[in-house]
Amino acid sequence: MFEGAAALNLDAKGRLAIPARHRDVLLAAGEGSLVLTAHPHRCLLLYPAPAWQPIRDQILKASSLDPRAAAIKRVMVGNARTEAPDSAGRLLIAPELRTYAQFEKTVYLVGMGSHFEIWSETGWQQQNDLAAEALTGDLPAGLGDLVL
Repeated sequence: MFEGAAALNLDAKGRLAIPARHRDVLLAAGEGSLVLTAHPHRCLLLYPAPAWQPIRDQILKASSLDPRAAAIKRVMVGNARTEAPDSAGRLLIAPELRTYAQFEKTVYLVGMGSHFEIWSETGWQQQNDLAAEALTGDLPAGLGDLVL
């Protein structure tokens, strides 16, 4: 289970050092193979390969004639890359993906249970602002009984 957010810096070659507390678990869950892909919200997703496969298969079942389904296929499956960290635990993020997600130097690695989202600094701040606004009204279905 991946959770928590960490501010990290990309190096000059666009590599992301996966924090040690996540690296071993992520690699074990991925059997050494990770999948990095784009999300329509302009962040990146990082999955252990076995966790990505059923999601990919579900996306690919959607009709290519539906413009919205086709767009999701193009973004998520079309940008998917199988990657493995180098010996120093760094993950290369391809220039196309860095551009898509509008990455600069600082990015946020955000645990989402089965996978990570990777956000630009600006994108992560916007998501936190949107969440604060969204939580001013009634809670979404399924969270009405949440006790903190």
